[in-house]
Amino acid sequence: MSKLKVLSPFGPKIAKLKFPKTIVLKINDEVDKIIKKKRLGKNDYSKKLVGEVSQEIQLSKSFIDKNIKSFISKKISEYLKIIKKKDSKKIIIKNFWVVRQFKNEYNPVHYHDGNISGVGYLKIPINIYKSKKKTKVNGTIDFMNGTRTFLSNSIYNHVPKVGDLIFFPNYLMHVVYPFSVDGERRSFSFNIEIDKKIANEFHE
Repeated sequence: MSKLKVLSPFGPKIAKLKFPKTIVLKINDEVDKIIKKKRLGKNDYSKKLVGEVSQEIQLSKSFIDKNIKSFISKKISEYLKIIKKKDSKKIIIKNFWVVRQFKNEYNPVHYHDGNISGVGYLKIPINIYKSKKKTKVNGTIDFMNGTRTFLSNSIYNHVPKVGDLIFFPNYLMHVVYPFSVDGERRSFSFNIEIDKKIANEFHE
């Protein structure tokens, strides 16, 4: 497992790390079980999201508490410690959902709620980044902030690999591009609430 790295490509601090293969397998197994039911029912999260994708599936609190909460809480604490030099007594996963994206689907520019958000990757199709252009953005994610100026970029592009996990402030705009090959691009997203005194810069 690689060490968490905090990046500062344009102001807001982004963290990049890897999550264990065991968690990848557990989430994929849980999602596959839900899919086999053919009717998502209470697991259908699509009405609350903006993605133009096949399925958005909410995972149960019991599953998250058992398999994911401990790892994410630990790493969010590390993220805050590096950036804010403070500990948050409150780290609550508000919501956690899985995105199933297929050929020609996309997630438009948007932001999240909570204080800290995250995205992780569970499946990536072969040759997903294939493109007619030199700049290969197909199937990737862009984070955007401010305006491009001299020596300051406004876009940070991430090329996902299975096991990648990214933390970012909830307000950071981002977009997921479509791709042109067959196969499923499967990811998960979540939003975290932390102590208000730490989340609010004006209370320092």
